[in-house]
Amino acid sequence: MAQLTNQLLAYTLTGPGIQPGANSVSTLEKIISSIIGILTVVGVIYFTIQIILAGFSLIASQGDPKEFQTSKKRLTTNVIGLVIIIVAYGLGALIASLLGMSSIFDLSTVFQPI
Repeated sequence: MAQLTNQLLAYTLTGPGIQPGANSVSTLEKIISSIIGILTVVGVIYFTIQIILAGFSLIASQGDPKEFQTSKKRLTTNVIGLVIIIVAYGLGALIASLLGMSSIFDLSTVFQPI
């Protein structure tokens, strides 16, 4: 019975995807880190473009109070969105540092193959 139990415990599945073992956690960490890094970069680029476009529409309002208020609200909303992304990134890096995780948001590894 002990031999059968040892064989069942030693049996591992193979196939595509993340393989079980010591490297599976680091691979999953790299995947999650890459996704978070890419989404952060995309979010920063999106809000920066939206801030620029809101600034242009603010200038183009030419004193019309309704367009000016709409553009001002749009600009404020986009600045708040950019600040939220930056603060979330900083807090995530701080928490990772306090927990002893190294380079969880390393953007130099985001664009390298996993």
